[in-house]
Amino acid sequence: MTFTTPLQQNAIKIMLLGSGELGKEVAIEAQRLGIEVIAVDKYENAPAHLVANRSYAINMQDKDAVLALIEKEQPSFILPEVEAISIAALFEAEARGFHVIPNAEAVNKTMNRKNIRVFAAEELDLKTSKYEFVTTLDGLKVVAERIGFPCVIKPVMSSSGHGQSIAKSAAELERSWEMAKEARGDASELIVEEFIPFDYEITLLTVRNETGTTFCDAIGHVQKDGDFILSWQPMQMTPEALQKAQEIAKAVTDGLGGRGIFGVEFFVKDNEVYFSELSPRPHDTGMVTLITQSQSEFALHLRAILGLPLDFTTYGSGACGAYKAKNESHTPTLEIPDSAFTKDSFVRVFGKPESHVGRRMAVSLVLDEVEEAKKRATAIVESISDR
Repeated sequence: MTFTTPLQQNAIKIMLLGSGELGKEVAIEAQRLGIEVIAVDKYENAPAHLVANRSYAINMQDKDAVLALIEKEQPSFILPEVEAISIAALFEAEARGFHVIPNAEAVNKTMNRKNIRVFAAEELDLKTSKYEFVTTLDGLKVVAERIGFPCVIKPVMSSSGHGQSIAKSAAELERSWEMAKEARGDASELIVEEFIPFDYEITLLTVRNETGTTFCDAIGHVQKDGDFILSWQPMQMTPEALQKAQEIAKAVTDGLGGRGIFGVEFFVKDNEVYFSELSPRPHDTGMVTLITQSQSEFALHLRAILGLPLDFTTYGSGACGAYKAKNESHTPTLEIPDSAFTKDSFVRVFGKPESHVGRRMAVSLVLDEVEEAKKRATAIVESISDR
Protein backbone atom coordinates (compact mmCIF):
# COMPACT_ATOMS: atom_id res chain seq x y z
CA MET A 1 0.00 0.00 0.00
CA THR A 2 1.09 3.55 -0.67
CA PHE A 3 0.91 5.89 2.36
CA THR A 4 0.62 9.65 2.19
CA THR A 5 1.15 12.73 4.36
CA PRO A 6 -1.66 14.63 6.11
CA LEU A 7 -2.63 18.08 4.84
CA GLN A 8 -1.21 17.43 1.37
CA GLN A 9 -3.26 17.39 -1.82
CA ASN A 10 -2.99 13.60 -2.16
CA ALA A 11 -3.61 12.77 1.53
CA ILE A 12 -5.65 9.72 2.50
CA LYS A 13 -8.45 11.09 4.70
CA ILE A 14 -10.86 9.53 7.15
CA MET A 15 -13.92 11.34 8.45
CA LEU A 16 -15.18 10.25 11.86
CA LEU A 17 -18.90 10.83 12.30
CA GLY A 18 -18.85 10.62 16.08
CA SER A 19 -15.74 11.62 18.01
CA GLY A 20 -15.99 10.07 21.47
CA GLU A 21 -13.39 7.95 23.25
CA LEU A 22 -13.56 5.15 20.68
CA GLY A 23 -13.22 7.58 17.81
CA LYS A 24 -10.26 9.17 19.57
CA GLU A 25 -8.35 5.88 19.56
CA VAL A 26 -9.21 5.35 15.88
CA ALA A 27 -7.88 8.84 15.15
CA ILE A 28 -4.64 8.11 17.01
CA GLU A 29 -4.11 4.91 15.02
CA ALA A 30 -4.83 6.76 11.78
CA GLN A 31 -2.29 9.46 12.66
CA ARG A 32 0.32 6.73 13.21
CA LEU A 33 -0.17 5.73 9.57
CA GLY A 34 0.00 9.25 8.21
CA ILE A 35 -3.73 9.44 7.54
CA GLU A 36 -5.46 12.81 7.73
CA VAL A 37 -8.30 12.84 10.27
CA ILE A 38 -11.46 14.93 10.19
CA ALA A 39 -13.40 14.48 13.44
CA VAL A 40 -17.09 15.38 13.59
CA ASP A 41 -19.45 15.40 16.56
CA LYS A 42 -22.46 17.29 17.87
CA TYR A 43 -20.39 19.24 20.40
CA GLU A 44 -17.06 21.07 20.44
CA ASN A 45 -13.86 19.56 21.84
CA ALA A 46 -15.04 15.96 21.77
CA PRO A 47 -12.22 13.47 22.54
CA ALA A 48 -11.30 12.76 18.89
CA HIS A 49 -11.37 16.50 18.13
CA LEU A 50 -8.31 16.81 20.35
CA VAL A 51 -6.14 14.56 18.13
CA ALA A 52 -7.61 15.28 14.67
CA ASN A 53 -6.25 17.47 11.89
CA ARG A 54 -9.58 19.29 11.70
CA SER A 55 -12.76 19.14 13.74
CA TYR A 56 -16.38 20.16 13.32
CA ALA A 57 -19.46 20.32 15.53
CA ILE A 58 -22.67 19.83 13.54
CA ASN A 59 -26.07 18.19 13.85
CA MET A 60 -25.18 14.76 12.45
CA GLN A 61 -28.87 13.92 12.00
CA ASP A 62 -29.20 16.80 9.53
CA LYS A 63 -28.77 15.21 6.10
CA ASP A 64 -27.85 18.45 4.34
CA ALA A 65 -25.30 19.44 6.99
CA VAL A 66 -23.59 16.03 6.84
CA LEU A 67 -23.49 15.98 3.04
CA ALA A 68 -22.18 19.55 2.83
CA LEU A 69 -19.29 18.64 5.12
CA ILE A 70 -18.52 15.44 3.20
CA GLU A 71 -18.42 17.40 -0.07
CA LYS A 72 -16.21 20.04 1.51
CA GLU A 73 -13.68 17.58 2.95
CA GLN A 74 -13.77 14.84 0.27
CA PRO A 75 -12.78 12.01 2.67
CA SER A 76 -11.35 8.74 1.36
CA PHE A 77 -13.33 6.85 4.00
CA ILE A 78 -16.34 7.82 6.13
CA LEU A 79 -16.46 6.09 9.53
CA PRO A 80 -19.81 6.30 11.38
CA GLU A 81 -18.93 6.02 15.07
CA VAL A 82 -22.30 6.61 16.74
CA GLU A 83 -25.94 5.70 16.08
CA ALA A 84 -27.39 9.21 15.84
CA ILE A 85 -26.42 9.94 12.22
CA SER A 86 -28.54 10.70 9.15
CA ILE A 87 -28.67 7.36 7.36
CA ALA A 88 -30.07 9.15 4.30
CA ALA A 89 -26.86 11.21 4.16
CA LEU A 90 -24.74 8.06 4.18
CA PHE A 91 -26.73 6.45 1.35
CA GLU A 92 -26.48 9.66 -0.68
CA ALA A 93 -22.73 9.96 0.02
CA GLU A 94 -22.24 6.37 -1.14
CA ALA A 95 -24.26 7.09 -4.29
CA ARG A 96 -21.92 10.02 -4.96
CA GLY A 97 -18.92 7.69 -4.83
CA PHE A 98 -17.74 8.09 -1.23
CA HIS A 99 -16.66 4.98 0.71
CA VAL A 100 -18.78 4.47 3.84
CA ILE A 101 -17.38 1.94 6.37
CA PRO A 102 -18.42 -0.84 6.33
CA ASN A 103 -21.11 0.30 3.83
CA ALA A 104 -24.27 2.39 4.07
CA GLU A 105 -26.65 -0.57 4.13
CA ALA A 106 -24.68 -2.28 6.92
CA VAL A 107 -24.83 0.95 8.94
CA ASN A 108 -28.55 1.18 8.25
CA LYS A 109 -29.13 -2.35 9.49
CA THR A 110 -26.92 -2.20 12.58
CA MET A 111 -27.58 1.27 13.95
CA ASN A 112 -31.23 0.39 14.42
CA ARG A 113 -32.06 -2.59 16.65
CA LYS A 114 -35.16 -3.38 14.62
CA ASN A 115 -33.25 -3.66 11.37
CA ILE A 116 -30.41 -5.82 12.72
CA ARG A 117 -32.70 -8.10 14.70
CA VAL A 118 -34.99 -8.73 11.74
CA PHE A 119 -31.94 -9.26 9.49
CA ALA A 120 -30.31 -11.73 11.88
CA ALA A 121 -33.38 -13.66 12.99
CA GLU A 122 -35.59 -13.59 9.91
CA GLU A 123 -33.18 -13.28 6.97
CA LEU A 124 -30.20 -15.24 8.31
CA ASP A 125 -32.24 -17.50 10.64
CA LEU A 126 -29.85 -17.00 13.57
CA LYS A 127 -30.79 -17.96 17.13
CA THR A 128 -32.01 -14.94 19.11
CA SER A 129 -34.31 -14.27 22.03
CA LYS A 130 -38.01 -13.75 21.29
CA TYR A 131 -38.81 -10.14 20.45
CA GLU A 132 -41.50 -7.72 19.30
CA PHE A 133 -41.62 -4.00 18.52
CA VAL A 134 -43.96 -1.40 20.02
CA THR A 135 -44.67 2.30 19.55
CA THR A 136 -47.11 3.02 22.40
CA LEU A 137 -47.33 2.40 26.13
CA ASP A 138 -50.49 0.35 25.63
CA GLY A 139 -48.67 -1.71 23.00
CA LEU A 140 -45.78 -2.23 25.43
CA LYS A 141 -48.15 -3.56 28.06
CA VAL A 142 -49.72 -6.05 25.65
CA VAL A 143 -46.42 -7.28 24.21
CA ALA A 144 -44.70 -7.55 27.59
CA GLU A 145 -47.44 -9.88 28.80
CA ARG A 146 -47.01 -11.96 25.67
CA ILE A 147 -43.20 -12.10 25.91
CA GLY A 148 -43.30 -12.70 29.66
CA PHE A 149 -41.50 -11.18 32.64
CA PRO A 150 -38.77 -10.25 33.15
CA CYS A 151 -38.33 -8.67 29.73
CA VAL A 152 -35.74 -6.29 28.30
CA ILE A 153 -36.97 -3.00 26.84
CA LYS A 154 -34.75 -0.87 24.59
CA PRO A 155 -35.17 2.02 22.15
CA VAL A 156 -34.58 0.80 18.60
CA MET A 157 -31.81 3.38 18.29
CA SER A 158 -29.52 4.35 21.15
CA SER A 159 -25.98 3.81 22.47
CA SER A 160 -24.14 3.01 25.69
CA GLY A 161 -27.29 1.59 27.25
CA HIS A 162 -29.21 4.88 27.25
CA GLY A 163 -32.92 4.25 27.59
CA GLN A 164 -32.55 0.51 28.26
CA SER A 165 -34.21 -1.28 31.19
CA ILE A 166 -35.47 -4.62 32.47
CA ALA A 167 -39.10 -4.81 33.57
CA LYS A 168 -39.67 -7.53 36.15
CA SER A 169 -43.44 -7.01 36.31
CA ALA A 170 -46.28 -5.10 34.68
CA ALA A 171 -45.96 -2.48 37.42
CA GLU A 172 -42.53 -1.46 36.07
CA LEU A 173 -43.58 -0.93 32.45
CA GLU A 174 -44.42 2.77 32.80
CA ARG A 175 -40.99 3.36 34.33
CA SER A 176 -39.37 1.52 31.41
CA TRP A 177 -41.42 3.60 28.96
CA GLU A 178 -40.16 6.82 30.56
CA MET A 179 -36.56 5.56 30.69
CA ALA A 180 -36.66 4.82 26.97
CA LYS A 181 -37.03 8.55 26.32
CA GLU A 182 -33.40 8.95 27.48
CA ALA A 183 -32.24 7.30 24.25
CA ARG A 184 -29.40 8.76 22.23
CA GLY A 185 -31.17 8.43 18.92
CA ASP A 186 -34.73 7.33 18.19
CA ALA A 187 -37.10 6.39 21.04
CA SER A 188 -40.25 6.43 18.92
CA GLU A 189 -40.15 2.64 18.69
CA LEU A 190 -39.02 0.10 21.29
CA ILE A 191 -37.90 -3.51 21.07
CA VAL A 192 -39.24 -5.82 23.79
CA GLU A 193 -37.04 -8.88 24.24
CA GLU A 194 -37.35 -12.14 26.11
CA PHE A 195 -34.92 -12.16 29.01
CA ILE A 196 -32.44 -15.01 28.49
CA PRO A 197 -31.18 -16.39 31.86
CA PHE A 198 -27.69 -16.54 30.38
CA ASP A 199 -24.59 -17.88 32.08
CA TYR A 200 -22.53 -15.04 30.66
CA GLU A 201 -22.43 -12.59 27.74
CA ILE A 202 -19.58 -11.85 25.38
CA THR A 203 -18.40 -9.52 22.69
CA LEU A 204 -16.67 -11.25 19.78
CA LEU A 205 -14.62 -8.70 17.85
CA THR A 206 -14.80 -9.79 14.22
CA VAL A 207 -12.53 -8.14 11.65
CA ARG A 208 -13.08 -8.50 7.92
CA ASN A 209 -11.86 -7.22 4.60
CA GLU A 210 -10.81 -8.72 1.27
CA THR A 211 -7.97 -10.63 2.99
CA GLY A 212 -10.44 -12.64 5.09
CA THR A 213 -12.08 -12.68 8.53
CA THR A 214 -10.20 -12.67 11.85
CA PHE A 215 -11.53 -13.05 15.39
CA CYS A 216 -10.09 -11.61 18.58
CA ASP A 217 -10.35 -13.69 21.75
CA ALA A 218 -13.85 -13.52 23.22
CA ILE A 219 -14.39 -10.65 25.65
CA GLY A 220 -16.49 -11.16 28.78
CA HIS A 221 -18.20 -8.17 30.32
CA VAL A 222 -20.42 -6.88 33.07
CA GLN A 223 -23.03 -4.32 32.06
CA LYS A 224 -25.35 -2.15 34.08
CA ASP A 225 -28.36 -0.62 32.34
CA GLY A 226 -26.78 -1.62 29.03
CA ASP A 227 -23.48 0.21 29.62
CA PHE A 228 -20.29 -1.67 30.33
CA ILE A 229 -18.69 -1.54 33.76
CA LEU A 230 -15.94 -4.15 33.39
CA SER A 231 -14.62 -6.23 30.52
CA TRP A 232 -11.96 -8.91 30.31
CA GLN A 233 -10.20 -11.02 27.73
CA PRO A 234 -10.26 -13.91 27.13
CA MET A 235 -13.63 -15.12 28.35
CA GLN A 236 -13.40 -18.82 29.06
CA MET A 237 -15.84 -20.71 26.83
CA THR A 238 -16.28 -24.28 25.75
CA PRO A 239 -14.84 -24.99 22.28
CA GLU A 240 -18.37 -25.78 21.10
CA ALA A 241 -19.80 -22.45 22.27
CA LEU A 242 -16.87 -20.49 20.84
CA GLN A 243 -17.21 -22.22 17.48
CA LYS A 244 -20.94 -21.42 17.37
CA ALA A 245 -20.25 -17.76 18.20
CA GLN A 246 -17.61 -17.52 15.48
CA GLU A 247 -19.88 -19.17 12.91
CA ILE A 248 -22.73 -16.79 13.74
CA ALA A 249 -20.43 -13.75 13.74
CA LYS A 250 -19.02 -14.70 10.35
CA ALA A 251 -22.50 -15.33 8.93
CA VAL A 252 -23.85 -11.97 10.03
CA THR A 253 -20.75 -9.94 9.07
CA ASP A 254 -20.54 -11.70 5.69
CA GLY A 255 -24.21 -10.84 5.25
CA LEU A 256 -23.51 -7.19 5.98
CA GLY A 257 -20.31 -7.07 3.93
CA GLY A 258 -17.75 -4.30 3.80
CA ARG A 259 -14.52 -3.68 5.68
CA GLY A 260 -13.75 -3.01 9.30
CA ILE A 261 -14.25 -4.38 12.79
CA PHE A 262 -17.61 -5.49 14.13
CA GLY A 263 -18.45 -5.90 17.81
CA VAL A 264 -20.82 -8.88 17.85
CA GLU A 265 -22.61 -9.48 21.17
CA PHE A 266 -23.93 -12.85 22.35
CA PHE A 267 -25.69 -14.41 25.32
CA VAL A 268 -24.41 -17.87 26.23
CA LYS A 269 -26.44 -20.44 28.17
CA ASP A 270 -24.69 -23.81 28.59
CA ASN A 271 -23.54 -24.38 25.00
CA GLU A 272 -26.39 -22.44 23.41
CA VAL A 273 -25.33 -19.15 21.81
CA TYR A 274 -27.87 -16.37 21.17
CA PHE A 275 -27.12 -13.45 18.88
CA SER A 276 -27.89 -10.18 20.68
CA GLU A 277 -26.57 -7.07 18.91
CA LEU A 278 -23.86 -5.87 16.56
CA SER A 279 -21.90 -2.65 16.19
CA PRO A 280 -20.14 -2.01 12.84
CA ARG A 281 -17.19 -0.32 14.52
CA PRO A 282 -14.95 -0.69 17.60
CA HIS A 283 -16.84 -1.71 20.72
CA ASP A 284 -16.56 -0.13 24.18
CA THR A 285 -15.90 -3.51 25.84
CA GLY A 286 -13.07 -3.96 23.34
CA MET A 287 -10.99 -1.20 24.93
CA VAL A 288 -9.37 -4.06 26.85
CA THR A 289 -7.45 -4.82 23.63
CA LEU A 290 -5.41 -1.65 24.25
CA ILE A 291 -3.39 -3.75 26.69
CA THR A 292 -3.93 -7.39 25.63
CA GLN A 293 -3.08 -7.29 21.91
CA SER A 294 -0.24 -6.03 19.72
CA GLN A 295 -2.91 -4.53 17.47
CA SER A 296 -5.84 -3.10 19.42
CA GLU A 297 -9.37 -3.19 18.03
CA PHE A 298 -8.75 0.36 16.80
CA ALA A 299 -5.56 -0.58 14.93
CA LEU A 300 -7.31 -3.61 13.45
CA HIS A 301 -10.20 -1.42 12.32
CA LEU A 302 -7.78 0.79 10.39
CA ARG A 303 -5.93 -2.20 8.95
CA ALA A 304 -9.20 -3.69 7.76
CA ILE A 305 -10.33 -0.40 6.18
CA LEU A 306 -7.02 0.01 4.34
CA GLY A 307 -6.96 -3.60 3.13
CA LEU A 308 -3.87 -4.48 5.18
CA PRO A 309 -3.14 -7.91 6.75
CA LEU A 310 -5.13 -8.58 9.93
CA ASP A 311 -2.54 -10.58 11.88
CA PHE A 312 -1.74 -9.69 15.49
CA THR A 313 -0.19 -11.12 18.64
CA THR A 314 -1.95 -11.59 21.97
CA TYR A 315 0.19 -10.35 24.86
CA GLY A 316 -1.86 -12.12 27.53
CA SER A 317 -5.06 -11.84 29.50
CA GLY A 318 -6.32 -8.58 30.93
CA ALA A 319 -9.21 -6.46 32.09
CA CYS A 320 -10.67 -2.99 31.56
CA GLY A 321 -12.71 -1.03 34.10
CA ALA A 322 -14.87 2.00 33.31
CA TYR A 323 -14.65 5.11 35.50
CA LYS A 324 -17.87 7.13 35.54
CA ALA A 325 -18.07 10.66 36.89
CA LYS A 326 -19.66 11.26 40.26
CA ASN A 327 -19.97 15.02 39.80
CA GLU A 328 -21.10 17.67 37.32
CA SER A 329 -18.35 19.92 36.01
CA HIS A 330 -17.47 22.21 33.09
CA THR A 331 -13.79 21.79 34.01
CA PRO A 332 -13.58 18.10 34.94
CA THR A 333 -10.60 16.96 36.95
CA LEU A 334 -9.67 13.36 37.73
CA GLU A 335 -7.55 12.41 40.72
CA ILE A 336 -5.72 9.16 39.88
CA PRO A 337 -3.21 7.60 42.28
CA ASP A 338 0.30 6.86 41.02
CA SER A 339 -0.27 3.20 41.92
CA ALA A 340 -2.57 2.90 38.89
CA PHE A 341 0.45 3.22 36.61
CA THR A 342 2.72 0.17 36.77
CA LYS A 343 4.57 -2.08 34.33
CA ASP A 344 1.32 -3.89 33.57
CA SER A 345 -1.42 -1.34 34.26
CA PHE A 346 -2.39 2.16 33.22
CA VAL A 347 -5.34 4.52 32.81
CA ARG A 348 -6.66 6.15 29.66
CA VAL A 349 -8.30 9.55 30.28
CA PHE A 350 -10.68 10.58 27.50
CA GLY A 351 -10.46 14.36 27.92
CA LYS A 352 -14.18 15.06 27.68
CA PRO A 353 -14.92 18.78 28.05
CA GLU A 354 -17.72 18.30 30.58
CA SER A 355 -18.63 15.67 33.12
CA HIS A 356 -22.00 14.70 34.47
CA VAL A 357 -22.96 11.96 36.87
CA GLY A 358 -22.56 8.60 35.19
CA ARG A 359 -20.59 9.84 32.18
CA ARG A 360 -17.67 7.58 31.28
CA MET A 361 -14.50 9.64 31.67
CA ALA A 362 -11.66 7.09 31.73
CA VAL A 363 -10.80 3.40 31.79
CA SER A 364 -8.32 1.36 33.79
CA LEU A 365 -6.35 -1.34 31.98
CA VAL A 366 -4.50 -4.25 33.59
CA LEU A 367 -2.48 -7.11 32.07
CA ASP A 368 -2.66 -10.10 34.44
CA GLU A 369 -4.43 -13.42 34.92
CA VAL A 370 -8.11 -12.79 34.26
CA GLU A 371 -9.48 -12.91 37.81
CA GLU A 372 -6.59 -10.88 39.21
CA ALA A 373 -6.83 -8.41 36.34
CA LYS A 374 -10.55 -7.92 37.02
CA LYS A 375 -9.87 -7.25 40.71
CA ARG A 376 -7.06 -4.82 39.96
CA ALA A 377 -8.94 -2.96 37.22
CA THR A 378 -11.91 -2.56 39.57
CA ALA A 379 -9.67 -1.40 42.42
CA ILE A 380 -8.07 1.25 40.19
CA VAL A 381 -11.49 2.56 39.17
CA GLU A 382 -12.52 2.72 42.82
CA SER A 383 -9.37 4.70 43.65
CA ILE A 384 -10.17 7.47 41.16
CA SER A 385 -12.19 10.54 42.10
CA ASP A 386 -13.41 13.52 40.13
CA ARG A 387 -14.45 17.10 40.70
